[in-house]
Order: sequence, then structure tokens, then C-alpha cells
Amino acid sequence: MPTSFTSSLLSIIIHNPLATAGIVVVGFLFTHILLPYFLDLHSLRKFSIPGPRMAALSDLWLGYYSANGHRSEVVHALHERYGRIVRIAPNHVSIASPDALQTIYAHGNGTLKSDFYDAFVSIQRGLFNTRDRTEHTRKRKLVSHIFSQKSVLEFEPYIRVYVKELSEQWSRLYELAVKGGRGDEGQGQGGGWYGRDGRLWMDVLPWCNYLAFDIIGDLAFGAPFGMIRACKDTAQIPASGPSADLTDSKSEVQIKEIPAVKILNGRGEYSMSMGVLPPMYRPFAKKLPWFAAGAADVKALAGIAIMAVRKRLAAQEAGTLSVRKADLLEKLQRGKDEEGKFMGKEELTAEALTLLIAGSDTTSNSTCAILYYLARTPSAQAKLHAELDKAVPDVEELTMTVEDVKADRLPYLDACINEGLRIHSTSALGLPRLVPKDGMTVEGVTFLEGTVLSVPSYTIHRDTEVWGDDIEDFHPERWLNLVGDKKELVNKTFNPFSVGPRACVGRNLAFLELQVIVGSLVRRWDFVLEDGLEQELLTSEGFLRKPLGCRVGIQRRD
Repeated sequence: MPTSFTSSLLSIIIHNPLATAGIVVVGFLFTHILLPYFLDLHSLRKFSIPGPRMAALSDLWLGYYSANGHRSEVVHALHERYGRIVRIAPNHVSIASPDALQTIYAHGNGTLKSDFYDAFVSIQRGLFNTRDRTEHTRKRKLVSHIFSQKSVLEFEPYIRVYVKELSEQWSRLYELAVKGGRGDEGQGQGGGWYGRDGRLWMDVLPWCNYLAFDIIGDLAFGAPFGMIRACKDTAQIPASGPSADLTDSKSEVQIKEIPAVKILNGRGEYSMSMGVLPPMYRPFAKKLPWFAAGAADVKALAGIAIMAVRKRLAAQEAGTLSVRKADLLEKLQRGKDEEGKFMGKEELTAEALTLLIAGSDTTSNSTCAILYYLARTPSAQAKLHAELDKAVPDVEELTMTVEDVKADRLPYLDACINEGLRIHSTSALGLPRLVPKDGMTVEGVTFLEGTVLSVPSYTIHRDTEVWGDDIEDFHPERWLNLVGDKKELVNKTFNPFSVGPRACVGRNLAFLELQVIVGSLVRRWDFVLEDGLEQELLTSEGFLRKPLGCRVGIQRRD
């Protein structure tokens, strides 16, 4: 027989829905928030790890700041308040220390990626989001060879093709706006521009996006997306929706065009916010309108990769590749694992999606930020102009070559790029790792198995003990003439591509792209900010930290 308490409770549930809802809420709060907090299974409360009380109680605190686009700035403010070690979620500790970077992400330390990365899986797990160590080792061997120094140097001429195409488009608009006396707002192709004071004024962010997408389209799939030529954010996907079997190049498929950059941004915001939530919350979150729109972006982005692979394989089979055969996809096709097996079509498409995301977003964000900081710092831009003029005296040469950008010839160019990557850390957030079975000691604290640790690049790139007090100033000179302990400390702290076995395999290609792009554009053009030197670079952070725009005036250096 039920007790009187049970009978009363059943009566309330049956006859009072409002009270029932209250019981459910209280039960949820107790079992999912209060009980885990007091049980303290990972001893974070025992170790007195400081941080906001709400962060200690619920993942929703970090989820909120991840969704609002300024997570790295918020976490940085916490470190300024509490010190190097801060609790940012019930089971997540952020550690802003160069030594922690080397410990948490080092080779052979036993850490694994957390379930945060499950939110980034679409077609199937790729090199970026696989969490299994054995599978990651296999995939890295299949992928890393395509980014060898030899392969990277082979790609340089094709990078230059699109930098030249971009500069020619700017010259066309420059002639219309400045030489042609156009003072009104330019409409049509490249709209949003006008001429004033002998300069072409425009937002360079869209152009950086077009350039990055066309370059990765060519390098990865043998043909550009055509964004620079169209002056438009556009890519093709299957009209029926993404499906890996659509890479069968012999089947008929209807296509439609979508805004690839916009889709990529939406996907980053969605996956970032979803990844912060505990797995049990995610099915419910997907039903909310904002998350539902993000899930649609994930599918659309997969469709872009599927369509690009489909077109590439069709051209390969027909012998009609428009540019060449030695692209990244072809190199992936030739890769074999230890058992001598090639990638299957679905795995190939998943890795192509990773190439598309990593090769477009990071390059466009970084290019835009570096151009902004050069425009904001005329003295640095003047020094770079002088170095580039000496290296490439012919002003009619629209692009720099790999020989031009060698570090011993253009040290100030490399310093400008590094300084831009320091201040505007595209990958700014702390990438989460799980403490292994035997625990891990970081900054004097021994964390238990299963604790999530991360090191925020945004914050360690602003460590005054490493960089000095002028951390928000664009000061390329800090990278010159580094020697001894100072050089070692800077190299240990600088983290634009992560470190250890999960570091970015494409970092050599990414840096070469920035050398050619920034060197070529600054050699040809002079940049100033529209509203004076104090104009702020507004950003929003999904998985990557992106500029929201960069309106500048450019003048051709004839």
C-alpha cells in the first residue's frame, strides 16, 4: 500500500498541473545542479578553484556567454579578476599559463578531446572532431602528408592567382570611384563602396572572405568558388539536401546557390554553443528556434563540401579539371593507412569539409584583422611598405612570390603577421581536454581524471609578463631580435595553431597564405581607417573569433 505522503504526491500530480511543474523543476535543479555541486566529484570545490558561482553550478553560464559571441573576452576578464586558474563550468577549469599550454596539450600526456567536439560532427567524424586516439593517429597520417613543406610550396602559384584577381577587382573599383569621380555609394558588383579624398572606401571583410574561399576551393577541389569574380558570397549545394552518396558523380542532381560565408558563420556559432551544453541537454536544445537554424547551417555547409567533391570527382573522371590534378583532394585520395587502405568516399568528403572550414574561415579572419591593425598603426604600415618596396621594387608586380616572402628577406612582414595573430587570436578560446586516468598536475594543482582543462589563447596572448604592458597595441617590433630566455618564452606562449598532436596540420600553408596575401596587398595599396585611429575592430565569436567588418580607405601606390 502506498504511504500517505505518496498518495498526497500522486493527488497533487493528478489534480494540480502547476504544482506538478514546480516539482519537476525542483527535482531537476536538485539532481542536475545542486547534487553534483555538493558531491564535488572532481574536487574543484575542495581545491577552492575560484570563479563565478553560477559557472560552478551549471553549464548554462558558459553556454550563455558562448552564444552571445564574446566568450573569450568574458573568460579573460575572469582571469584578470581571479588569476591564472578559473572555474568556468561545473567540470571545466580554464588555466591561463604558458606552462599549462605545454602540459595540457603535450604529446604523450594522455589527454583526450572532450565531448565538446561531438557538436562539430556532421557527415562523419574527421581529423578535427574525432576523439579516439587510435583513429586520430590514423587520420593524421592520412592527412598530414598533404601539408608537407614540399606540397605547400607547390600551392604557392595558385594562391597568387586569386590575390592578383582580388587586386584587379580593387583596381577596377578604384578607377570607378576615384579616377572616374564617383562620389556616390557604389551599387552592383562590389557594392558598398565610394570614392572620397583620393581613396576607395569599402569594407574589406567580404573581400577577405571571397579570397579565402576561392583559394581553398582551388587548392582543395581544383577549382575556385568564383566569389571574387562574382563579387558575391555564393556556393552550390544539392537542392535535395546534403547526402554523402551525392558525391556519385554519375547521378543527376539539382543544385541551388547559398551564401557560404553566412552559412559558415552560423555553423560556428551553433556548434560552439551546442558543444558547451552537456550531451543530455542537446536533443532538447535542438528544438529551440535558434539552435534549429544553426542545425540547418550545419547541413548546408556539409552540402557545400559534398557538391565540391562531386564536381571535383566528375572532372577527374572526365579528364577536364580546369586548373590541375595535384590538389588537396587528389593527395587525400592517394593516402593510405597502415593497412594499405584508401579513404572511403564518405570519409573523404568529411575531411574535405574540414579543409573547407579550416582553410577559409581562419585565413579570411586573420587577413582582415591584420589589414585593420596596419591601417590603425600608420607607423607600422610605413615600415612594412619600406621593407616590401626594397624587396619588390617593381610596383606593377601585383603579387609576392614564395621567394619574396622568405623570412630572412621580409622579417617585418612576418612580425606584422605574428602580431596580428597574437592580438586577434582567431582560435581564441581554450580548447577543452579531459584529464587522463592518473590525473594531471598543472600550476601546482592535481586535477582528477575526467576534469576538463583548457588554456585560452586570447588570455595568454595578453600576458603582460610575456608581452609587456602594451598588450593591446599593434607593435610588430616585439617580434624582432628575440634571443635567449625571452625568445623561448614567446615561442612557448604564442598559440595561433595550437600545439601537440592535435595542432593544426595546415599551419605551414596558412602562414604562407598570409605572407603572400598581406605582402601583396600592402605592397600595392595603402590603408587607412574610415573614422580615425580609434575605430574599434568589432568581433563576434562562434568557434572562431571573427571581425564583423573593417571599413577602410585604400589608395593605390602607383
